[in-house]
Amino acid sequence: MSGHVICGDSREVLRELAPDSLDGCACDPPYALVSIGKRFGAIGAAPAKVGASGAYARASAGFMGQQWDTGETAFDPAFWVEVLRVLKPGAHIVAFGGTRTYHRLVCAIEDAGFEIRDQLAWIYGSGFPKSHNQRGAWEGWGSALKPAFEPIILARKPLDGTLAQNLRRWGVGGLNIDACRVGIGDGGARAGEASAGRRYDQQGSTNSAATPGPRGGDSRGRWPANVLHDGSDEVVGAFPHSAGQLGGVSGDEPSAMTDQIYGKFAGRRASIPRGDAGSAARFFYCAKASKAERMGSGHPTVKPVRVMRWLCRLIAPPGALILDPFAGSGTTGVAALAEGMRPFLIEREARFCADIERRMRAAA
Repeated sequence: MSGHVICGDSREVLRELAPDSLDGCACDPPYALVSIGKRFGAIGAAPAKVGASGAYARASAGFMGQQWDTGETAFDPAFWVEVLRVLKPGAHIVAFGGTRTYHRLVCAIEDAGFEIRDQLAWIYGSGFPKSHNQRGAWEGWGSALKPAFEPIILARKPLDGTLAQNLRRWGVGGLNIDACRVGIGDGGARAGEASAGRRYDQQGSTNSAATPGPRGGDSRGRWPANVLHDGSDEVVGAFPHSAGQLGGVSGDEPSAMTDQIYGKFAGRRASIPRGDAGSAARFFYCAKASKAERMGSGHPTVKPVRVMRWLCRLIAPPGALILDPFAGSGTTGVAALAEGMRPFLIEREARFCADIERRMRAAA
């Protein structure tokens, strides 16, 4: 199966799936940026009273006027219990959240039984401040900051045994570090420079300190971090200037002032200066959004395919069956296909399903 798209309510669709059958979940749930009736109002409650000023009318209408931008699914632990059930032991979730409502998403996923493994930050320069700027005596005051990042939750279904055992039994559970390293084409890393394969070797004795191992010289790229950025001039310019190794190392230098205390620290391996410099942004993953990705979809919240490819690649191997219960524009499906995976997409809004099918056909 190259990919599967179901137009329906994911809460109902998931109940029909077999347990322990999917290899991972990558999704972009609604952020529920409505701040009155839809997020806090009770079922069947009257619409929010906007008053004579109409100050809350736009907020009550939903994000960009979209009535689907609510949290009754993404913020409900019972929904994520079903996701937990259909995922294999050790399978990961990566899910985008809104800066104002991310906490509700994280709590729901954790309360369902997932382990929270990390928070990733996707930094971008295309955000536009949606502020109510004031005039008169309060000139210069507003209501909002410029959006520049979105948090991403990284969570995992509990392992079946150890990580090694889980990988053997279920084929998931770890993070694909080597396939997601930051190379020269993904953020400006210099070829041959990266985090060490092994920083320290344990000596297994109470009176011996850890011995520094080999550092650098890894052509695979830098170890992936929990920060991603869009590579724009605005974002890259916000990172400080950071030089690489400036001087040579002979290998005879003591590695710490604690030499001869509780065992001797070994010296570092000889190495020449790497000589690279520039924005510290080069240490993090870079993904550039395509205008064609946004122009080709009627959905208002399209994620770059390269970001979703990197996230899918991080959590699952080729051939994996990847769930997206909030398919939206279908970007997860396109990304999964490009990574040799099989997407399983669910989308509730019928008007987006045709776009998803079209994109999937083109990607396949």
